[in-house]
Amino acid sequence: MTYVDGFVLAVPTANKERYRQHAETVAAVFKEHGALKLVECWGDDVPEGDVTSFPMAVKRQADETVCFSWILWPSRQVRDDGMKKVMADPRLQPEKNPSAAMPFDGHRLIYGGFEMIVDV
Repeated sequence: MTYVDGFVLAVPTANKERYRQHAETVAAVFKEHGALKLVECWGDDVPEGDVTSFPMAVKRQADETVCFSWILWPSRQVRDDGMKKVMADPRLQPEKNPSAAMPFDGHRLIYGGFEMIVDV
């Protein structure tokens, strides 16, 4: 059954192009390790909420934009195996490849794995 990893994060607005380039690099590595697709979305209409919202969830600052992304996997097992390989891949380790440094604060990234139950 298809499996999805979802992410919400705040990226400094000035880093939009750097983030896009980072996402393209990361996408290629994820696909090599089993992902079917990786989608990155730059916030365009992401309102502040009174109780909850994407901006509140990631503690977005005035100079940041909320991004939403997901990775599509063939199954949870492929995701679990692929994620281990991705995390071990030297292309994505900043200490081995300085250009792999994330252009955002990873401490405020929200993520989770989801089993798809409707896909129309």
